[in-house]
Amino acid sequence: MKCHRDLEAWKRSMNLVQEIYSITGSFLNQEMFGLTNQMRRGAVSVPSNIAEGAARNSKKEFIQFLYIALGSLAEVETQILIAKGLGYLNDQEHLLKEIETIRKLVTGLVHSLKRAE
Repeated sequence: MKCHRDLEAWKRSMNLVQEIYSITGSFLNQEMFGLTNQMRRGAVSVPSNIAEGAARNSKKEFIQFLYIALGSLAEVETQILIAKGLGYLNDQEHLLKEIETIRKLVTGLVHSLKRAE
């Protein structure tokens, strides 16, 4: 099996983390422990779970961690929409498209691992 650093889903989710940190830096200070923190934690969770799953001993465990990563992606997507609704974001479409791309990559990885069982 490939190292997690070789997986496109991991690479793209690492880039998403950087982007989320960048955009949340402009949120109101009062959001530091609210939406900012939630978005950052959710984004960090995606590549972290991909990496942890890849390091496990079984495909079944890897798949479980990939599903957790998918859940974190859904959280971040929801939080981006919340931030837009609150007026913190104007241009969120590229983030939502990137989340969809990462979701497809992770889902494809799950299907690939299931076929190989």
